[in-house]
Amino acid sequence: MITAPSFLYRLYEPYLFSQIKSGPKPHHIGLIVDGNRRFARVQGLASNEGHNAGSRKLEDFLRWCWQLDIRIVTLYGFSTENYNRPHDEVDYLMDLILRKLKEFQVDPVIKEEQVRIKVIGRREDLSAEMIEEIEKIESMTRNHERFLLNIAISYGGRAEIVDAVKKLVDEVDKGCLTIDDIDETTFGRYLYTEGIPDPDLIIRTSGEERLSGFLIWQSAYSELYFTEVYWPAFRKIDFWRAIRVYQQRERRFGK
Repeated sequence: MITAPSFLYRLYEPYLFSQIKSGPKPHHIGLIVDGNRRFARVQGLASNEGHNAGSRKLEDFLRWCWQLDIRIVTLYGFSTENYNRPHDEVDYLMDLILRKLKEFQVDPVIKEEQVRIKVIGRREDLSAEMIEEIEKIESMTRNHERFLLNIAISYGGRAEIVDAVKKLVDEVDKGCLTIDDIDETTFGRYLYTEGIPDPDLIIRTSGEERLSGFLIWQSAYSELYFTEVYWPAFRKIDFWRAIRVYQQRERRFGK
């Protein structure tokens, strides 16, 4: 189980916040939540309990972002490669995501904070029930304008690029575009993240130091932050440390 914050933690938290509160904040954070199963193993729990704890942690993370007025979060919820996991685990993860989407529909905080929810990924690989709930939450939050939560489900960065190329080829075949019309800006309009700024910061938990196909195109100039902490154990001070590191970096975009 996750223990309550210690006395030293409670002292350190306001000190750390004083360091970051006036510095530049990322506008868009990409989040690779990793380590649910390892967290469960360390705690002597079933793997599914680790996934449950990870699902609950998202609510904390969103509140921390809102506190810093970070407007966009893109969550890597379920990758195309995750389908290769055992069937029981895939079914459980899909059920967990489905429940989360339903919770968002009745969560008053989503309306109070004006959070728009958008799902990105290959919907054709999802169940009819999942697609129905996705369309429902997207419709309910379509006019929310303060924050944006993107949830990547059945998502792969290579798959996204392949799908964008297919759409472009179709547009060229129809005569709507010419080859000379295609540049980086045009290409970006055919990605799942059309109209959304690229992430400034990508955070990955659990000690793995790779993107695993997450936002391959969009992450070209993102700052990357990797932490050893398993996602369910990720604390506010771990997040604020990531923000502090982000503020200490010089973003030159190749200049």
